[in-house]
Amino acid sequence: MGGRDDIALRVRDARGDARRADELVRDYLPFIKAETARFLARPPIEGADDELGIAMFAFHEAVLAYDRSRGAFLPLAARVIRNRLVDFRRREARHAQVESLDRPAYGDEPDDARTLLDGLDSGRDEIGERHARAASRQEIAEFARVLEGFGITLADVADNCPRQERTVAACRRALAFARGDRALLDRLEKTGRLPMAALAEGAGVERKTLERHRRYLVALLLAYTNGYEVIRGHLYRFEAQDGGSAR
Repeated sequence: MGGRDDIALRVRDARGDARRADELVRDYLPFIKAETARFLARPPIEGADDELGIAMFAFHEAVLAYDRSRGAFLPLAARVIRNRLVDFRRREARHAQVESLDRPAYGDEPDDARTLLDGLDSGRDEIGERHARAASRQEIAEFARVLEGFGITLADVADNCPRQERTVAACRRALAFARGDRALLDRLEKTGRLPMAALAEGAGVERKTLERHRRYLVALLLAYTNGYEVIRGHLYRFEAQDGGSAR
């Protein structure tokens, strides 16, 4: 591990390169383990302590959030790791206070194998909701992997999203045009690049406006054209809300 300048350069390079990000996590694993050990008050056990995996994800999150102008990277990484571990500990504590719905709910008969979940009538499809949440997590994870192939993260999409009403309207026109142009979408998927000149001309929007929100536009087009039902549902609601504010 090198000095401040070395790590800052490596973090900058890792933000848009999944391979370099993995290498950075691997090279700084001793640091990550040390921060985890400080939290646990003992060395973490690989494969047994969830906290170590959470700390590794937190380190990667710090890579994405790092701004060199605000100081050194490692103190930031240490804070992010501790915050995520504290969040995890609080969630675990809350779950421990909730009685398991899978515990046998013994009735009058000693061989009654029903559980508390079987006897709970909440009016909700608890199992269906659980499956829906799992499907959402899986879809978001897959979408994140697809974006990674285009050098984009979910954080990039959030940061690159248009804010002003005029810009929101311009991006919406560009998205509507692009979704109706199969050749343009094919070029995006094959080359990994969005043809901004063709998009701006076809949508009647200034190219420089679209260039400022390229990552946002690429992400939305990939979501609309690759079968991401859950993500598209969120985007439809987002656009409906934007539409109300932009008019």
